[in-house]
Amino acid sequence: MTYYHGNESGQIPGKLPGTWWTGGEVFMALVQYWYWTGDTSYNDVTKQALIWQKGHNDYLPDNYTQDLGNDDQVFWGLAAMTAAELNFPEDEEVSWLALAQGVFNTQAEKWDPDTCHGGLRWQRNSWNGGYDLKNSVSNGGFFQLAARLARYTKNETYTEWAEKAFTWATSVPLIIEKGWTINDLVTVESNCQAPNQMQWSYNYGIYFNGAAYMYNLVRMASDTQPLGLLNTTWRNFFPQEYGGNIMVEPCEPQKQGVVPCDGNQSTFKSLVTAWLAFTTTIMPETLDQILPKLQGSAEGAAKQCSGPSPDKICGQRWFLDKYDGVTGLREHMCALSVFTANMVPFKTGNRDQGPLTADTGGTSKGDPSAGTGSRKPEKDKPREITTGDRVGASIATVVVVGIWLGIAAFMVTGG
Repeated sequence: MTYYHGNESGQIPGKLPGTWWTGGEVFMALVQYWYWTGDTSYNDVTKQALIWQKGHNDYLPDNYTQDLGNDDQVFWGLAAMTAAELNFPEDEEVSWLALAQGVFNTQAEKWDPDTCHGGLRWQRNSWNGGYDLKNSVSNGGFFQLAARLARYTKNETYTEWAEKAFTWATSVPLIIEKGWTINDLVTVESNCQAPNQMQWSYNYGIYFNGAAYMYNLVRMASDTQPLGLLNTTWRNFFPQEYGGNIMVEPCEPQKQGVVPCDGNQSTFKSLVTAWLAFTTTIMPETLDQILPKLQGSAEGAAKQCSGPSPDKICGQRWFLDKYDGVTGLREHMCALSVFTANMVPFKTGNRDQGPLTADTGGTSKGDPSAGTGSRKPEKDKPREITTGDRVGASIATVVVVGIWLGIAAFMVTGG
């Protein structure tokens, strides 16, 4: 945990260098690392971080609330949801499921039917830059969280919210169903009709994974949504130029006109590879197309984890054969995620295979009123969709050398 000092005296648990949301990514990756490998070495520090930053059981901690976007908050909520689905050890203070519900409740309150007939704004507060934008990752995060809560709890209200959020995204040019492309954001000023067409992998990942949960939950007649989004993901982020099985973010190639990845963009591969792995467990029919992408990407990441000794630090560009010199917390988090994602074949078919639900062995207990200022019994419901709503809708260097070398050797030798 070279980059993390939050568990040291005088430091803030859960806070890492850079933006606050990065902590949600890192500790979600560590929950997944524990699940895939069984290594409990980082469980205590992960639990401490996820609890410390919980705010009022809604991941709106007082120290950061004034400056948070809906996307910042939702990544911590997705980390808690992941912990619930994987039966990550809980603290007696609050359950993982309740924390995820708290995030959902406070985001549902921010649904904005007064502009663009719905959707979430990027920023939670009007004084922050970006308040006049509605972006894919905020709305996609809300959609995915609602879909996962729906599957875990079987509560129809979450299902309705997930369907409404997805339908809204397709009603403005965020998701273009013809060709299944996802634009980055739209502006309130243009009535959400002038999209920024930048292509980022996490926008696709957050939606294809949520769509897979919905397909698993309701067994829709068509798997068009998740498979369509996956196909565009392959086309945009697994370019044939590098063999078609190595993930590449658009900001990575050193070509004229390409702006290098910033700190946020450098993390996207961590999220997407994890979502790909869990998509195979809830839509097993996708395993044959997803696994080669995870294996090829892990092999590329292993080549990048050949930086200077003694640490063998990891670089960013998995499509290069040699360490590229771009390293840090985010590059190591991405490598960790893709290596652990390749454990999918070894977990498939296990009785305790996640993501679990309340009916299939999930032990986390909910509080549907979490984040609303009052604690109510389990039977209470989250905020229901109103008539107006319906009208409006018409990680760190924790890469254990033995693990990643073993995975890389497995892929290179073919077993």
